[in-house]
This record gives sequence, C-alpha cells and structure tokens, in this order.
Amino acid sequence: MTQTTTRDTLDRSLPGAARAWLDEALDEAARVADRPAARPAAPPAPWELRFAAAGRACGAGHADAVRVLLLAEARADASTLTRLYERGTAAERRAVLLALPELDLGGTALVLVEDALRTNDTRLVSAAVGPYAAARLDPHAWRHAVLKCLFTGVPVADVARLAERAAGDAELARMLRDFAAERTAAGRPVPADLHTVLRHADPSSPSATEES
Repeated sequence: MTQTTTRDTLDRSLPGAARAWLDEALDEAARVADRPAARPAAPPAPWELRFAAAGRACGAGHADAVRVLLLAEARADASTLTRLYERGTAAERRAVLLALPELDLGGTALVLVEDALRTNDTRLVSAAVGPYAAARLDPHAWRHAVLKCLFTGVPVADVARLAERAAGDAELARMLRDFAAERTAAGRPVPADLHTVLRHADPSSPSATEES
C-alpha cells in the first residue's frame, strides 16, 4: 500500500532527477523535525512547498508515497497536517490521510478523517478508512464510515481491520439490513460488499450468505 512504500522502493522506481529532488526534499523535512513548531503566520517551510510539488517532480504515480515520506520525515504534527489538508488539492489531502498511521498523533487528527468522510470523493473516503481510523474512530463513527463506503462505491477491502471491528456487531448488522431494504425499495441493486460486511457482523444471519 502507498503508506508503507519505502524509500528504497522509490529509489528503484524514480529516475535520477526525481531521486535527487527527493533527497533534497527529505533533507529539508528532516531539518525541521526537531525544531519548535512555526508560528501560524510564518511562511511555509521549504519541505511544505515540496509536498505540493511532489506530483510534478516525481510523477503522479509516486506522489502519494513521496508525500507520506515527507510528512513522516518532518514528523508533522496535527497543526501542520491540518494546514496542508485545508490548503491542499484532493491529491494532497489524500496523502495527508494516508500518512496518519505513520505519525504519533493520538486522536488529534480525527477531525481530518471526519472531514474526508463527509465528502463524496472516493479517493478521500478510501484513504480515510485506513489504519488510523480503525484504531481511533468510535463504534458509531466507524459504522457510518463503512456505510459511507457502501454508499459511494469504495471497496470495503479498503477498510482497515474490517473483519475485526465488524465481528459480531449487531448494530452494524441492523444498519446494513436497513440500507439493503432502502436500496431494494428504491429499485436499486444492493452492493455485493454489503454481504461481505454482514458476514462479519452477523455470521448466523441467512442474508449473510446471499449474493447480490
């Protein structure tokens, strides 16, 4: 997955100019990692400008991985992440979300996950339901995150620790059945992924083995 892409993997994939650019960017990020947090009105640090330029410098296919590495190297705090998220493009916001498990944030970045889950941007929803959300979202919010995936078409395979968190969850099973009933009443297909989740939430239910 993107958030676990290593520097060695990138070095093998990037052309020479992009590798040199990444070397400089990570050096800039490392230099600020041990410094006190900048004042809110301070201009962006050089590595933050590199964060925005990652797609142009290293290619769109490597941008997520490069940005996650930059955030990890800078040991970005919740304030920095929030600033980058709020000012960033959808691609930059996605990278912020992917980086959350790599940083020591506690619950301070949950607001970013919650914001992403309020959107209908499948790139953001997918990134928001990763390991950080699995570890930090309360049961109510996590259930609604799963429903959001079903509603927007994000594969539930993207939901970290799905089987563990859904196991035996009677309330989630009820929500899934209600969602399926609403879809059926509206003449719309029930997503196959719903049955995948229901098998975890209520393995004894006959509907848990249905196929759409």
